[in-house]
Amino acid sequence: MDAQSFNAALADLRGVRDQIKKVRAVLEKLEADRNKRIVHLASYEKAKAERIAPAAGLSVADIVALAPNLAPDSLAVQQAPQPPAPKPSPVKAPSEAVASLLAQTQAAPTPTDAGASAGTAAPDGAHTASSRPPAAPPEAPRELPAIPAGSSGDAWFAHTPGLVSTRPNFTQQARSTVFLDATAGVLVHRSQTHHLDLASRSAADILTAVFHTIPEGVERIYVTAGDPWHRDADRYPYLRDGVAAWLNAPIPGWRTDTGRGRDRMAGHFVHARNPVGRYQSESGDMRVEIRSVGEWFDTDGDDPHTIRDAFVLLWQALRRHWDDAVIMGSPSQTGRDLWTRTIPTRGQHADGFPVLSEELRGLLHATAGQGRNELLTPPRVPEYLPQLVEYDRTFAYAKHTWKSPVGTPRRITAHSFAAWSEKEQMRALYGCGHWHVRVTVPDTWNHVGLLPAPAPGDRAWHYPAQPGTTFTTWAGGPEIHTALTNPLTPWKIEILDGILWEDGKPLDDWAKKLKETWTNLSAQAHFQGDPQQARAAHLASRAVRSILLYGIGSFAQRPRMVTGTTPRTMERDVPPDAEIIGFDNELITWQKPTGFTRDPNAHPEWAAAIWSAARAALLTQRHRDDDTYAGALHTEPGTVVAFRTDALYLTQPHRWPYHHQPGDYLLKGHLTGPVAAPTTEEELLALRDAGRAALTTRQES
Repeated sequence: MDAQSFNAALADLRGVRDQIKKVRAVLEKLEADRNKRIVHLASYEKAKAERIAPAAGLSVADIVALAPNLAPDSLAVQQAPQPPAPKPSPVKAPSEAVASLLAQTQAAPTPTDAGASAGTAAPDGAHTASSRPPAAPPEAPRELPAIPAGSSGDAWFAHTPGLVSTRPNFTQQARSTVFLDATAGVLVHRSQTHHLDLASRSAADILTAVFHTIPEGVERIYVTAGDPWHRDADRYPYLRDGVAAWLNAPIPGWRTDTGRGRDRMAGHFVHARNPVGRYQSESGDMRVEIRSVGEWFDTDGDDPHTIRDAFVLLWQALRRHWDDAVIMGSPSQTGRDLWTRTIPTRGQHADGFPVLSEELRGLLHATAGQGRNELLTPPRVPEYLPQLVEYDRTFAYAKHTWKSPVGTPRRITAHSFAAWSEKEQMRALYGCGHWHVRVTVPDTWNHVGLLPAPAPGDRAWHYPAQPGTTFTTWAGGPEIHTALTNPLTPWKIEILDGILWEDGKPLDDWAKKLKETWTNLSAQAHFQGDPQQARAAHLASRAVRSILLYGIGSFAQRPRMVTGTTPRTMERDVPPDAEIIGFDNELITWQKPTGFTRDPNAHPEWAAAIWSAARAALLTQRHRDDDTYAGALHTEPGTVVAFRTDALYLTQPHRWPYHHQPGDYLLKGHLTGPVAAPTTEEELLALRDAGRAALTTRQES
């Protein structure tokens, strides 16, 4: 590009900017008009939010936000005053060195306490495609739910009758699978390659072409490139709308699959990037699913042959540890199935692992977040960074599976905790627990925040670091222990309530086998002489990472969301508690929560413990063999730019040990400065990509 073409492109960009401003102004005017009409309709004495919502293209909650008088009775009950929170326990400090670790007062809640709503939150990563009402007044922090006082809360501490994780007595059946490049029209089936005419790349065109080419039938189609569900994305305001329309488009001779046998997966899964289409022939004798290979690993222009080879290598590597291993549709399904095949047949847990009460599962869902994602902006970091250095913890979650909660949980009230000796208190905080605490940041603190606090928004978290700030939250044992024993200044922690389990190893055998599989495939990728086979082995190793990562996530068991469509002419039939996520001239697309299913493998306590340990390891992690530590708290104040799940972004490099082991900090990107400090996630990701490219160039030169 020369100067003339650059200036011309700038002029075009300004034109697009101006068009966006005009469209945004029109949209705001339309939304304001819509909201006035909603308020006017709400004045009718028989008006109901569930009638107005589909007509407005909003959820019932959005309507109630604009017209509070339409709040359903059930919502009014949920907003009723809750019992007062228990007073924190007066506890004895364990030693002079940590005299301020645990609060010794019974301070009342302060106005600066942060909290969060007791309502069940939407799953992480959920997106809504409906239009939004105008910005409301600044949201107050969410108020996290608490365990009810007395016997009603004590009743939560039990298992769900008849719901136990047990070792299966059957073998999963492998499914006939093909790999399709939807851009080039290349289909790989076993060792054969076919070239297809996919026409408009609709689901109907894909199924017609695939079944015409392979008459004996296919049960799973992995799309390796082309993302056909995005073909009409420009026609919709949100990407998810376009995906839903692609999945739900009528297909002659096919209908949406309703599930079969032990396979509880039924209906389409609407996801902006990695959706799943599940179809059943009208005759009922054929079932097929269309999935994205992006669920397993990121591809970089890899052809379908290489990707098929990766799945073959993955299956062969898993069979060395599980003689009945079968690769299922997604890494999470595969991970959980493999875990069930490690449940012991003898010993303490031969009868399986019972599932917690629905109340405790709901509490963990609302109060145990996943990875830490935080961007620190000026003035907490310089306006211009001297450099941006990315460290990523290799196969991080695999390091934290050696200890997990087991057995019937115990409730540890503030009074019970205060009655313990200092040794018992510290042992409990170091064990497998989930704690309701009031936290105060030390007056002399000058580094990053240590504990998650509820922020406005669904399941949003932030990490207060301002000296003197007090907030109320829930946190896992590893994070509480880190806050109390960090290398800088102990934080003040007041115990309000807690859940404590026995220490166990329900995931240890499963994780060890996956780590060995990952190590073997990583070595094969490094030493393989054939470039295509080396690449396939690398992709297979990434798939193992996904099996463990998403397998752990699947234990969390979020409330199930059901997606459906209703003709525009029958909008009254939209379920009253549904959220409108899209609509066109013919159909209204909605989704609604259905609560927790009776899943025998639901163990949110395991996912919560691992997530807490991983967040704590981003702050400080000991390397015993090297007699040193790594993590954000071992950097200078003001040099941490961002946390992103398993990654740290810093303004200075560090000589942290790296031995290719799970949890080690790998130098993954290094961008020399000065560079403007990122203020948005998009800017951070752009700098991340530039830093990775710069480091690769430097290493290859």
